[in-house]
This record gives sequence, C-alpha cells and structure tokens, in this order.
Amino acid sequence: MAIAAIRPPVPHNDVTERARIWRRFAGDEWDAFDRLPASIRRRMHEHAYDAWAVNALILWRLFRRQLASSARGERRLSNHLDDCERIEREAFAAAYARDWGGTLPHLAAGASVLRYDAEARRTDRPTD
Repeated sequence: MAIAAIRPPVPHNDVTERARIWRRFAGDEWDAFDRLPASIRRRMHEHAYDAWAVNALILWRLFRRQLASSARGERRLSNHLDDCERIEREAFAAAYARDWGGTLPHLAAGASVLRYDAEARRTDRPTD
C-alpha cells in the first residue's frame, strides 16, 4: 500500500504534531533569528525541530522584561526550548506509535539529538 493512500499529502514538510500543540506567530523568521542572543541562536540551531524564531524572539523579550535581566531571560528561554523539544519528541513518538503501531525508530535506537560540543559536556569522559 502506498503511503499516499494512508496519509494525505500536506503542503509543507512539517508532518509532526506541532500544529496541534503550538501556535506559530507570523513574522520574518530570519530577522527574528538575527535579533536573538548568540546563545539562543546556537540552541535553536541544535533544536531537533524548527524552533520558530519569531516565537523565540517574542518569548525572549517577555522573559527579559519579567526577569529584568537579559542573561536570566536567555537562561529561561534556553530551558523553555529544552522543554518544548522534549514535549515535541514525546508527541511525535505518540503519533508515530498511533499511526504505525511501533516505536519511533530514533527512540528504539536510543539515538540522541546531536549537539555541538557534546563530547566536552559528557561527564563520563576521562580527563587527560
């Protein structure tokens, strides 16, 4: 049976559960990305899914105002992105199990999200 017979074609390549769980704000994604702090841009680049720069910029500005500190706002947004990524992976895995009756291959393989400097952050790596 062809995949098209199982799932209708979509006009974009994001076929995850994201539209069901998040609201995407309109705006210039590249401009929003450029306005974010470097640490947040890097974290978004490492995100398992597209982290939506306009949404991130709105949140960073909100967190910066709430905490009266750019640094604390960055930390809160970074933690928020971690939470969102976890929620997205869980939703995607649940949808995959529902649609295909199995474990998402990435989870079954024990694969992790690739991050820059992952080796440097590992605590079990012996030091020289």
